[in-house]
Amino acid sequence: MDVTNSCCDNADSLSPQDARQPKPTIITMSNEPTPNDQTQLATFGGGCFWCTEAVFQSLRGVRSVTSGYAGGETENPTYKEVCTGTTGHAEVIRVEFAPNEISYRDLLEVFFATHDPTTLNRQGNDIGTQYRSVVFAHNGQQADTAEEMIRELDQSGEFPSPIVTEVMPLTNYFPAEDSHQDYFERNPEQSYCQFVVSPKVDKFRRKFAARLK
Repeated sequence: MDVTNSCCDNADSLSPQDARQPKPTIITMSNEPTPNDQTQLATFGGGCFWCTEAVFQSLRGVRSVTSGYAGGETENPTYKEVCTGTTGHAEVIRVEFAPNEISYRDLLEVFFATHDPTTLNRQGNDIGTQYRSVVFAHNGQQADTAEEMIRELDQSGEFPSPIVTEVMPLTNYFPAEDSHQDYFERNPEQSYCQFVVSPKVDKFRRKFAARLK
């Protein structure tokens, strides 16, 4: 079994119906309305969204996690299109969270601890601008908090190289196809999940055991 495959190596396994499934358009630079006025939104790109989704779904205070695409020019892109690296979009997760249970800074701490923010346009074997490390801020306060944490991490020497994570306003967010939602939960035997997602989730659960649901 090939254990060196990347997230996008699996694009060809999608059916045409999955690849072209209609998705609602969301274009925003601030917190759009959420189902509950007691929750807020955060959007992060840290490599393949199958990994980041599985991590954040386990956090206490997180109400939902939606895989999607953001920051590009192409309207309503498909997974295969994003995998080409020509749409400008990053693979992201949109996290709905209850700030009275988990803060935005707490989410950032998990984000930076569960991917490599020092590699430009790459996470392991996943290479391309669609895998860039990026914080899409829903408002100025989120942007300030993210930039502050990056400065703190760089000054602390937590990482051997400078952090290259982008911080920018959220633009052109589109939910991914249904086939990419809850991907790890529904496809635990898939090779990428076994050899990439599962070890990352296990490491996260050990490090952040006190914050799990």
